[in-house]
Amino acid sequence: MNHPHSLVTIVTCLSLLVFIWMMMRVGRARGRSGIDAPAMTGDPDLERHIRVHLNTLEGLAMYLPSLWLFTLTFPTFPFNEWIAAGLGLVWILGRIVYARGYVADPSKRSMGFLIQALATLILLVGALGKAIYVLVAIGA
Repeated sequence: MNHPHSLVTIVTCLSLLVFIWMMMRVGRARGRSGIDAPAMTGDPDLERHIRVHLNTLEGLAMYLPSLWLFTLTFPTFPFNEWIAAGLGLVWILGRIVYARGYVADPSKRSMGFLIQALATLILLVGALGKAIYVLVAIGA
């Protein structure tokens, strides 16, 4: 028997694993730089890894609720979970592209940012649109 939200659960876990991967990269950069916690500055490579990690944390705060709200507001829509999971995978890809670009050169972060921002926006606006539609159709 399938769990009704298995795909989105898997994508959520993968998203968090990407976040852990970024955290580990901060630790490796910290080791290479010789800068111990709690210091966060003094080596550009370390600072870029920290920014990627923290920017991703900031993004998770918008992305994860949007992913689940989209999933839960379209329970009868065909393939809704596949669409949500697919957009979640796009978000993951965007964050990886963002991380690799930002660490190489902060000016190369734009494409990854755009990819993940677009995925989040589609999820958020989709959930909001469906909620407004239901409210108007059913009434308050």
